[in-house]
Amino acid sequence: MDESGILERMMSFGLTRLEAGIYICLFKNGELTGYEVAKQTGISRSNVYGGLSGLADKGAAYLIEGAASKYAAIPIEEFCDNKIRNMQKEKDFLIKNMPVMAVAEEGYITIEGAKNIKDKILTMLEKAKQRIYLSAPESFIESIIEELTEAVERKIKLVLITDKDIGIRDTVQYLTEKKEKQIRLIIDSVYVLTGDVKGEKSDTCLYCGQRNFVNVFKEALRNEIKLIELTEGETKDE
Repeated sequence: MDESGILERMMSFGLTRLEAGIYICLFKNGELTGYEVAKQTGISRSNVYGGLSGLADKGAAYLIEGAASKYAAIPIEEFCDNKIRNMQKEKDFLIKNMPVMAVAEEGYITIEGAKNIKDKILTMLEKAKQRIYLSAPESFIESIIEELTEAVERKIKLVLITDKDIGIRDTVQYLTEKKEKQIRLIIDSVYVLTGDVKGEKSDTCLYCGQRNFVNVFKEALRNEIKLIELTEGETKDE
């Protein structure tokens, strides 16, 4: 993976882009002074020292005292584990101490941005109790195949409508012509998510738990499955 991908993922653990870049420098080169980091990275010394201080404060680097103060990167697995452990504690605290949430009225929620849409889909899959119906391109399904496999292992019925064999065992699968970037998801006949996902910030999906909408959506999906079955039957007869 190129370094920009690593930077993005390190930023998800609370580091700034500058701090993440300095961390990678320390990780690759071992113990370094601020001057040496500046020389290696081309970052100004004032910014380097600020970044090193930030890394130490965030538990990503050690300060090694000596004739010249040096910094060393904390092993990436240890750094990530510490962050996750601390975030879990913060999560537990917030769940326990937040005021009672107002009950939202049934309606339609617009979710924008590819990352936010994918996060919502993963949450829906995780909370599924009985059935998952998913119509999506094979390329998108591959990106969430681990979560889908886990759902099947939990004995959740999984029905896929896609354009290529995914290869998940114990799954009902309907293959159709190459699909566009449209995604349609029904969870437990209660929640629906639909929209276009191209992997961009401009992506938009609709999420809804309104019974009438869900029923209409289920019927549309049934019709798509019937059409696929009819098409397959005609192909076999030729």
